[in-house]
Amino acid sequence: MSKPLVIVESPTKIRTIKKYLGKEYNVAATVGHIKDLPAKEIGINIEEGFKPKYTNIPGKQKVIKSLRQAAGDTTDIYLAPDPDREGEAIAWHTADILKKKGRIFHRVLFHELTQNAIHEAIKSPDKLNQNKYEAQQARRILDRLVGYQISPLLWRKVKGGLSAGRVQSVAVRIICDRERAIQAFESEEYWSITAHLEDNSPPPFTAKLVKKNGNKIKIPDEKASNGIIEELSDEKFIVEKIQKKTVKRNPSPPFITSKLQQEAIRKLRFSAKKTMIVAQQLYEGIELSPGEPEGLITYMRTDSTRISKEAAMEALKLVRDKFGDEYALEKPRFFKNRKKAQDAHEAIRPTSVFNTPEKIKPFLSKDQFALYELVWKRFVASQMKQALMNKISISIAAGPYLFTASGSSVAFPGFMTLYMTTDDQIESDSQKKKDDFPELSEGGILKLNKLEPKQHFTMPPPRFSEASLVKELEENGIGRPSTYAAILSTIREKGYVDLVKGYFKPNELGFIVNDLLVKSFPDVLDVEFTANMENDLDRIEAAEVDYSEILRQFYDAFEKELEAASTGMLSVKGIGFPTDLTCPQCNHRLHIRMGRNGQFLGCNNYPECTYTRNYTRDEKGVVHAIEPSSDQPSDKICDKCGKPMLIKDGRYGTFFACSGYPDCKTTLSTNSNGSGEKTGVDCPEQDCNGELVQRSSKRGKIFYGCSRFPDCTFATWDKPVAKECPECGAKFLVEKTTKKQGTFLTCNTKGCGFKVTSE
Repeated sequence: MSKPLVIVESPTKIRTIKKYLGKEYNVAATVGHIKDLPAKEIGINIEEGFKPKYTNIPGKQKVIKSLRQAAGDTTDIYLAPDPDREGEAIAWHTADILKKKGRIFHRVLFHELTQNAIHEAIKSPDKLNQNKYEAQQARRILDRLVGYQISPLLWRKVKGGLSAGRVQSVAVRIICDRERAIQAFESEEYWSITAHLEDNSPPPFTAKLVKKNGNKIKIPDEKASNGIIEELSDEKFIVEKIQKKTVKRNPSPPFITSKLQQEAIRKLRFSAKKTMIVAQQLYEGIELSPGEPEGLITYMRTDSTRISKEAAMEALKLVRDKFGDEYALEKPRFFKNRKKAQDAHEAIRPTSVFNTPEKIKPFLSKDQFALYELVWKRFVASQMKQALMNKISISIAAGPYLFTASGSSVAFPGFMTLYMTTDDQIESDSQKKKDDFPELSEGGILKLNKLEPKQHFTMPPPRFSEASLVKELEENGIGRPSTYAAILSTIREKGYVDLVKGYFKPNELGFIVNDLLVKSFPDVLDVEFTANMENDLDRIEAAEVDYSEILRQFYDAFEKELEAASTGMLSVKGIGFPTDLTCPQCNHRLHIRMGRNGQFLGCNNYPECTYTRNYTRDEKGVVHAIEPSSDQPSDKICDKCGKPMLIKDGRYGTFFACSGYPDCKTTLSTNSNGSGEKTGVDCPEQDCNGELVQRSSKRGKIFYGCSRFPDCTFATWDKPVAKECPECGAKFLVEKTTKKQGTFLTCNTKGCGFKVTSE
């Protein structure tokens, strides 16, 4: 009889678990999912209650074979993928491929990879959780229904290769809506007045004008500001009221996933994706001595602030030892979860607070140490006493006008000795110190040194950073802790938004796709609808509703929208989006249209009128045609006729053109010293004698285009290779690389499926 088998999700956990379970158990890994919906079909039988068709993931045959070999004739298999919905699905699919008469499957959840946690989980296994599995299935099916039925519409109406997603498209909408709000914003002028004052004793201080006759004051322009200053010039500045109080400030709870991502982005300049990668490493185990891996933090995908009593007591002991009794609580502090929080896991905390950052720093990479220190400090600080802040607020009357000044100082630092959030730090830095004020008395008359007027302008709402977008998604109930990093990565990888100086900005393609989807699929792209769907997934997991019922409710409405969109969605490939611009050649309307190399302005009277231009949008979102710049001389000589070549501006950028045009029509790309890096492949377009050369797009992405551009606009993202296709006789093959298949050569001709592994 084989030993019991423990199956985890990640192979990097194997050593950590083997260390604690010893030789009594075998340990193997699924290396992520092993089953999924098929890639080349929708894989859902809608008529049979949305029954999914799961298949083994291509490339996982070796993993599946090794799992079967590891299972051998054992009776007991402990399924220990990650303790979330995705992990539950992996557990079910693993049980499915290893099912055998008499075999027993146990579900174990490792919330932390420590000796006690692993032994407790093995001693007290649970059954596979069908409700959690069905919640994961429902999410997967919803995503497949949306992605596999909307994406082909975008291929037909916009361009090939585009995709839509149930959650990613809503995230793009949030970014587009914010950009439109920025474009629509009209800045308003306003003024402030600051009084520079002093008493009989130093130091001097400042106070802001806030009210007139008891009402909040608004100073619209310089004229109004000068009028107020004139009125104030004859007034006495009298201390009307002094308020002093001590305010308690509580520490933040230990991290949940979204808050960890936000703080790591702001404090460490990590991306959300990088944060989760490093957190996974800390969770799965770090060697603190040779051959002795140890999980350093609890499971990092959670929206619960719950912590165990044992962990809290351990933190209290450390606080007493490290900071003294005056910083330690009498009993642990626990935090209430939000109503929607799932409480399956604890908050993110160190598995042992006695693994202090300085103690384990030699064993961690720079990034691992930075993130571990953040987690450790936040958790320990959550079990320290409140900070006490002495605050002072001063009201100063000057006739009908009221000025205020305020400040604070730390009476007792408490938890702030160890840790402050970014927001706490910003607030602390913005406060004047209490000691910056002289000892004032109510009724005292102050000396006015000067009145300082200052002009301001209201600012538009800011674009989203990674941190603020995660916060926006979280607050609106879009996605879940495990999905935030993937959402942020996906919307950039799909080419709908750009990260400009750390902030998300939708590009032209993002606007086009978003506008089409919002008009055709208002429910799918609605923030509240998507948030309610996430709540429905939680209800499925809580066994409050049947998952097929949720899917049916969604699909009944979605199917109608899909049918209407198939005929009613505007085709950017054909008609395009109308603009407010008229064609200067024929007075027809100019439309935004989609070409092989991106968007451009084209006359709606095409093909009778062939007017086209590049275009740009100003800060208000208004479209402006870009007129070609005047021809510039160059030092390049035409290879065909010997005349000088000119630098011209075309739809897709600058290019060299022979000055002998129209007698000589030679053109060359300006990339790579004018001609581009040659590939040795002839252009496949009929009657074109150009050659394919390597070029770079405006966004820096490599592609391959005809050397006769702009007369020939053939282009491909895939690298052409000068080998004839043995099946269809095409002039060249293209080189592709995927994670699953590696690098291979394939034919680019439609309908030809030739493919061979690249040498």
